[in-house]
Amino acid sequence: MSRVVYEVVQHDHGWAYRVGDSFSETFPSHDDARRAAEDAARRQAQAGDTESIEYQDAAGSWHEETAPGDDRPETEVRG
Repeated sequence: MSRVVYEVVQHDHGWAYRVGDSFSETFPSHDDARRAAEDAARRQAQAGDTESIEYQDAAGSWHEETAPGDDRPETEVRG
């Protein structure tokens, strides 16, 4: 079983959650980012390895990536 960690961090223009090197969209407050990370963690745990994350790179381009994991990964939210 894999472990997926969603870490809430302060971003250039607000707050975001990070999974590995990938960041979510930016939220105006820590609470908003944490709620979004908790929602994503729940979806990941329910969906297994089919959950994907959208993130924006430093150049402003959006990407979508499938989160790593087996059927039911263990998820955790930090921050």
